Order: sequence, then C-alpha cells, then structure tokens
Amino acid sequence: MPRSVLSAALGLALAAGLAALPGTAVAAPAAQAASGYTASASAGSAYAGSAAEAADNQAFFQAVMASAKAKQAANPNLATVVVTYDASSAPSFRTQISQAAQIWNGSVSNVQLRAGSAADFRYYEGNDSRGSYASTDGHGRGYVFLDYQQNRQYNSLRVTAHETGHVLGLPDHYSGPCSELMSGGGPGTSCTNPYPNGTERSRVNSLWARG
Repeated sequence: MPRSVLSAALGLALAAGLAALPGTAVAAPAAQAASGYTASASAGSAYAGSAAEAADNQAFFQAVMASAKAKQAANPNLATVVVTYDASSAPSFRTQISQAAQIWNGSVSNVQLRAGSAADFRYYEGNDSRGSYASTDGHGRGYVFLDYQQNRQYNSLRVTAHETGHVLGLPDHYSGPCSELMSGGGPGTSCTNPYPNGTERSRVNSLWARG
C-alpha cells in the first residue's frame, strides 16, 4: 500500500509496498500493512501521518483481536482478553518487550499481554530503513519489527511500548506531546516516556471491552 517516505536520512520512514522484513532479521510472513515510529521530518516540522497509515493501524489491531478472540471463545468465562506474543525472534529487545507488556498490563484491565506459544503476534529485530513498525497481512498474522538504529537513537522502551500500542488498537498521533505514548518520535529523541496517558488507557479498555 503506498505511503509517504519521510526522514530518510534518519532511517525512520515507512516505505511503500509489502512490509517484508530485511535479510538481517528472522523471516516473517509477508505483510501489506505497516505503521512506524515516525520522527519529525525536520526541526519544528512534525509528520502528521496519513489515511493509509491509519487504515494500516486498524488492520493490524483487527487481525490481533480476531486471533485473540477466537482463542477466548473456547473459554467464554474469561473476563479479560489475553493477547499472546512471541519475543523469541527479538532477543536483543527481550527486556524492553517484557517491560512494555508490564506497562500495558498495569495500565489497562480488559486486555492483557502474555508471552507464550500459539502467539497472536510476534516481535522481530534487525535493520530496516523504515525504522520500527507494526505490520499484518490482515489474516491474523501480525508482527512488530524493532529497528536497531532507531532504538539506539530513541528511547528503546518507549519505541517498544508505542509499537505495542498499535497491537492494542491505538493509532499514531505524531503531533501529540511527550506525555502521549502514541505521539511516537514526534516530540524528538529527548522524549523517554514509555507510559500511555489516561485517554490512551481508556481507549484501549473501551476497544477490548466491546470487542
């Protein structure tokens, strides 16, 4: 799906077309929807996102939810939806992934993230000019890709928690303040906040309560 290419010099932009993983990462399913942790295009000029990227965010969330809900249907007495992730293909970020899951689990009540097999989505790592992003093929096979360069330039836990926010249904909002997790790289490299704000927490709870 076509999309804008931004911040090429920083290696933080999304690219058009299939979101195939680079050769340095473990192979993942070819995907057509991606959403990245995009920084300001230039000093004082933040990228506002696009309709295509917003649609990609929604496609990723719907794929993960469908996968998690299908498993929950086998145990309808569960009050909380459990989304299972596999971090085995992102060993360099195992700590950040675990911490991001803890942050989200402590922030919302209607959905919880758990490491395990039969994953609803997976984490991968490597080098990619698009930076970090969440992607899906629209059929329940989703993944979060964590880019080495970007995670050195930006706070790695914030990047990981932000991309995990897409898994839970939140869109990018690059023009937001540092206190807003889904503002991503918009506030710049000095922003290290890895926590969702009250509005983001309420939105996730609402999404997963309604299914």
